[in-house]
Amino acid sequence: MGNLWANPLFGIFLTVITFYIGDWTAKRIKSPLANPLLIAMVLCVAVLKLLDIPYKDYMEGGQFISLFLVPATAMIGLSIYRQRKVLKQQFFPIVIGCLAGSLISMGSTIVLCRLLALRQDMLASLLPKSVTTAIALDLSDQLGGLRSVTMMAVIICGTGGAIIHPFIIRLLKLKDPVATGVAFGTASHAIGTAKAIEMGEVEGAVSGVSMGIAGICTVIIALFL
Repeated sequence: MGNLWANPLFGIFLTVITFYIGDWTAKRIKSPLANPLLIAMVLCVAVLKLLDIPYKDYMEGGQFISLFLVPATAMIGLSIYRQRKVLKQQFFPIVIGCLAGSLISMGSTIVLCRLLALRQDMLASLLPKSVTTAIALDLSDQLGGLRSVTMMAVIICGTGGAIIHPFIIRLLKLKDPVATGVAFGTASHAIGTAKAIEMGEVEGAVSGVSMGIAGICTVIIALFL
């Protein structure tokens, strides 16, 4: 059986089928809590644990799925292009919102890490949690963080944001699509942007731009730490 688990097709099949189940569930429940990615991750972990499959064997095929991350992120550019007029009009408010969000994200992380007496490498690993994976991992390396911890933090932050943000938006009765997009892109990177696109094209476009601006802001802020 070990040879079966180590086959790259197994990792690809497991990833695709669990996400399909997550997407099917989300369409029927119609709740932010039923996030397809979250459901897929839970199912994948459950299968690996129940069958005692090494993570290394799963990643023989799972790694090929991650290759689609960059082109999938690039597709956000289509929404950005369609909403370029709105983005030009709201450029400075978007930048200011991203800068404020990045400062709050990193500042709160520093405070909490100090209060919990976490090691410096843990702080470095958690600082870039709100930016997209490519930027987060490189920044973590430069700060002396742990890539595995950073990856986990990015996933939790993105998935958690995609689930919690819709509730917060309804609670605050936020109607402005630009503000909504900035919140998603700054706090929850690509996963949050995917949710923002579901809410509307303006929200998705602003979130996509905010994701990039927040990444730049985070890198610049990290230079002064």
